[in-house]
Amino acid sequence: MLGKGFSIAACIGLVIGLGILRTPGEMAMAISNPVIYMAMWVGVGVFVLLSLAVVAELIAMTPKSGGVYSMIAHAYGPYPGFLIGWTDWIANCAALSLKSVVLVEYIVLLLPSLAPYSTLLAITITSGFAMLQLGGTRLSANVQNGASIGMGLIITTLALALFYGFFINGGSVNVPPSASFTGSPGIAAVGLTVAAVVFTYDGWVAASYFSGEVKSGGRAVAIGSLQGAAIIMLLYVLLNLALVLSVPLPALAGHKLALSGALDLVFGGGGGTFILLAAMFILLAHQNLQYMIAARILYALSTDGLGSRHATGVSDKGTPAAAVIFSWLTVVVLIVAGKFAFLLNLVTILFMAMYVALIVGVFQLRRQKPAAECPFRAWGFPATGIFCALGWLVIGLFVAYSNPDSAMYGLILVLISAPIYFWLKSRRGIA
Repeated sequence: MLGKGFSIAACIGLVIGLGILRTPGEMAMAISNPVIYMAMWVGVGVFVLLSLAVVAELIAMTPKSGGVYSMIAHAYGPYPGFLIGWTDWIANCAALSLKSVVLVEYIVLLLPSLAPYSTLLAITITSGFAMLQLGGTRLSANVQNGASIGMGLIITTLALALFYGFFINGGSVNVPPSASFTGSPGIAAVGLTVAAVVFTYDGWVAASYFSGEVKSGGRAVAIGSLQGAAIIMLLYVLLNLALVLSVPLPALAGHKLALSGALDLVFGGGGGTFILLAAMFILLAHQNLQYMIAARILYALSTDGLGSRHATGVSDKGTPAAAVIFSWLTVVVLIVAGKFAFLLNLVTILFMAMYVALIVGVFQLRRQKPAAECPFRAWGFPATGIFCALGWLVIGLFVAYSNPDSAMYGLILVLISAPIYFWLKSRRGIA
């Protein structure tokens, strides 16, 4: 069984990713005003916290590991759960593949001689973390607890370094003459920046993947999720405040690792190596957590008759071992085939729909089971539920509009899923 603190660690570990290193550069292409820039980080952070404060009721009422799959199946039934569950599992395997490849690209930047062995190195790294899972849930959870603390320290260190740079430079740095604001104040540019910040906060339901394994039950998972999300918001706001105080936003426009550029401007070089090492640490930490998550999605699907019978076993150390192995094999195949980017595009739009469904699921359960025990009550409900559902719907529609291929692929996935589900239903006797 996992301790209550793991809920916080899981949330921090999945949300903090390369987005916080990259997103400021994307935002700076459209926003030059630091007040507007900070308002977006604070506003989206509050919106995510409010959304989680609603979804926390559904988390608390679903004391079963499996994350989004388990919650959607609880609120809507087997088929919606099947669609979201397999989408979620595919997305995690694709993300593991992509992050393995990106991690090796960063390693090669430091050690160019390893370039010919990139694919083999990516497979070796991801295989090592799959093996770590077989060492038991307690081992992988302890690794994640340490990794999440490390992530928090990285963000805090970056913020303190930039604050120090602000004080020693008086807010004035030498900006290259080529740096200029190239963005457009139009609605499309603003929408893209909002979407970028939303994705940087993504992963706030991470603790729900372990709901059946946390000692104190669903309420502890819900509260731990909120605490983790609040810590992340504080870290993100602190870091971005230090960023806009120390460096003019136009100087970072289009920078792929904007924090590296900021450190170089403030301290005159050397920031790139630190950010590269920070990115590598984050990617390594994600390997551990996403294997834990992917295995639990597949295990939950399989125990409900929507996956392989072979993936229903749990080792004496609490690990769904066969589900880990299936996930690992899928990740390796994707690394070799190089199809992870396509799969991530395929499921993007369904993830936006997933957030709407989670919030509406609270309405659904209150209507279906008004007398059911509810360990955690959504804050300000139903007003907060309506507001957040509409907000995620607008974000989802914008993502679909700006990325029509993803929307089309998502629709195809929905159409394909129906006959597969009914085949499984007839074969496995699902009610």
